[in-house]
Amino acid sequence: QGQLRESGGGSVQAGGSLRLSCTTSGYYYRRLCMGWFRQAPGKERELIATIDTAGGSDYVIDSLQDRFTISQDRARSPTSLQMNNLKFEDTGIYYCALDEDSSGKTAPYCYERLRDFNSWGPGTQVTVSS
Repeated sequence: QGQLRESGGGSVQAGGSLRLSCTTSGYYYRRLCMGWFRQAPGKERELIATIDTAGGSDYVIDSLQDRFTISQDRARSPTSLQMNNLKFEDTGIYYCALDEDSSGKTAPYCYERLRDFNSWGPGTQVTVSS
């Protein structure tokens, strides 16, 4: 059974930066779609970024493209989410998730090829004070 775990969350003042990391173990799929989600207080969990471990296109939600970057240095290394110029509204629990990207569908971003993300980390809290 594979596991994911997020790290790097914490408290920061508005305008600051955090770098979240997602480490995985026990996943041996040839191609994965890694995703970062967040859930703000009182809101539904939303997908904010994905990365295709086979080197396909990265995705960051439009509203965050100027501040957030998703990356992975090499295959099976931790997936990172660099968050700059943080705002109060970025406060929430951040989750990483993954699933095997094996559908064979043609779509620019890996999350579009998945039915769902089936493996999740426990989440890490990000608190931005204004």
